[in-house]
This record gives sequence, C-alpha cells and structure tokens, in this order.
Amino acid sequence: MAQILTNIYDWYRDLMDNQSDPRVADWPMMSSPFPTLGLCIFYAYFSKSLAPKLMEKRKPMDLRNTLVIYNLFQTIFSTWIFYEYLQSGWGGRYSFRCQPVDYSDNPLALRMARTCWWYYVSKFTEFFDTLFFILRKKTQHVSTLHVIHHGCMPFSVWMGMKFAPGGHSTFFAMLNSFVHIVMYFYYMVAALGPKYQKYIWWKKYLTAFQMAQFVAIFTHQFQLLFTECDYPKGFMVWIGLHGIMFLFLFSDFYKQAYNKRVGRAKREAEALLAKSHANGKLHNGDIVNNNQGACMPVLNDDDELHQRKVTGNGIYLNGGAKTANSYSNGNSNGFVESIQQSNGGIGENGGARVRKIQ
Repeated sequence: MAQILTNIYDWYRDLMDNQSDPRVADWPMMSSPFPTLGLCIFYAYFSKSLAPKLMEKRKPMDLRNTLVIYNLFQTIFSTWIFYEYLQSGWGGRYSFRCQPVDYSDNPLALRMARTCWWYYVSKFTEFFDTLFFILRKKTQHVSTLHVIHHGCMPFSVWMGMKFAPGGHSTFFAMLNSFVHIVMYFYYMVAALGPKYQKYIWWKKYLTAFQMAQFVAIFTHQFQLLFTECDYPKGFMVWIGLHGIMFLFLFSDFYKQAYNKRVGRAKREAEALLAKSHANGKLHNGDIVNNNQGACMPVLNDDDELHQRKVTGNGIYLNGGAKTANSYSNGNSNGFVESIQQSNGGIGENGGARVRKIQ
C-alpha cells in the first residue's frame, strides 16, 4: 500500500513539475490543482445547501443597482478578454485548422498565456451569478445545469492553463468570451427596468446562440482527429467533450422550457378564463403562470412574469407594476396570446417586463 501511494505521489510530482508549462508555475493558483478544486467543491455545496439554508428565514434582497454594476463589469471584462485573445493570436496569426502551443518567451506567446489566466479568473467572478440569485431568494434559478456549468469550468480551465496556455483549444475561450459579452450586456439592460425592454428584442435568440457556440467548439476541436497537429490530443478531446456535454444539457433544457411552456401557459390561461367566466370575475391571488427558470440558458426571471397575480383590476407582477389594460374589456383571446408570448421571453439577472393585454 505504501508503495502504491509513493508511486501516485511520484506521478503527481512529475506531472506538476516536468510536464506542465514552467512559465506559469509561479503564477497565482497555478502551483497546485487543489485550491481550484476546493473552491469548485465549496461552490457546489454553498449553492445547493449552505446558502439556501442561510437565506431560508431572511427576506429577499433588492439588488437591482448591484446587478447593473455587476453585469456592466462582466460585459467590459469579457470584452477585454475577447480583445486580448484576438490580439495575441486569433485575430490573424493563429490557424483555425491546427495551432500548436507556443511555449517560448515570445511576447505574443506570453500575452496569450496571460489572457488564458485572466479567462481562468473570470470563471470565478461568474460565481456571483449564483450568489445574487440566492440573495434575491430565486433559488429555482440555481438549477443542476447552472451548478454543473459554473462548478466545473474553473477546474477545466485550470488544467488548460497549467499544461497548454495557448494554441488550438483557446478557440473555445475566445468564442465563449464573445458569447458572454452579449449575454451579460443583455442582463445589464434587463436589470435597468421595463422601459429598456424594447432595446433587447433579440433576447429570445440568446439560448440558441449559446447552443451554437457549443457546436462550433466541438467541431473545431474534433477536426484534429483527422489532421496531424502538434497539439496535445488529450486537451482537444477534453474541450470537445465539454462542448458536447453542454450542448446536450442546454438543448434538453431548451426543449423542456420552451416547447412545453407555450402549451402549459395556454392551458393555465384557458383554465383561469373558464374560472373567471363561471364566477364573473378574476379573483385576487389567482396564479396565471409560475415559470421555473434556470441560469445559463437564458429564461424568464422572477421579475419578468415569474408569478402573475390577477386581480379584478388587472394583472400584477409579484405585486408590482400593473398592465396597461385589465381583462375586464372582455378580450380573452388577447389575454391568452399575451400569456403565450410572455412565456417565450427571457431574462436572468433582473428586469421586469409587462405585456399589454389587448
């Protein structure tokens, strides 16, 4: 048994000391995988167990201004990382067909390595997505998909940073940074409030855009299976499998959340209309829709028609803003259509939306 442990330790030291990139050995968090792994495990425990218990008897916090600032920071940070990836290789010097890692002290090679490190740091700043959900008591958004996505990425990026900070697989980080520019910009505008909703009409395409990135990532990675390239095949397979895994997770979520929602919303709306016809009015507290969301595929937030309470005077969002017209005008078709349309919308970090009842 002692010999087995000795062999494991010798293998680990050889991996860390002799097979990794010596240029990054002394960089913060790069000497050992255990700090990163420990943070990922604590994140999962904090997100699914500790934090929800701590908030169980506390009131949700109003973080709208904080969300605007946070999403603005994430948008700028992602833009800078994307720019650095372009400038250090992907803007013309790198080959999309085959790009080995440059382990030299060439200024551009070191710039690429530093960009990879900052991308690694960005995986930790994204933990705040989860924290803000929990502080606002929107734990339905802290789904298994959300925790898997955020929880495994720092360690995956650490391995790439430790052994191959540059070359072919940095394509996925460059593309992912661009997606995050669009994604966090949407969240920032959504957090500004209803009057800015007209500027983010494209939000319904964001989840499809996210899935398209995964197709591009695994396609780009797996082309090396058919091309001779001086790039570590293990990292190519690792990143490619990440693309496939997240594509299946996102697409399965997309089908459940979007395809089923319209039918469910229509049934709920029709049931509520039948009840209103029978009673002659809509009762205070009647629930039209209780939309359960998730984080990474962009969805309706609780501030955006998560729970609609219907009164005799109109439809309220979580006790907040009232729609322009009430149901009392008798146009039930417009009411059903409004419910259907609003369930096709998306949002994550905030931003109430009110759809006018025709």
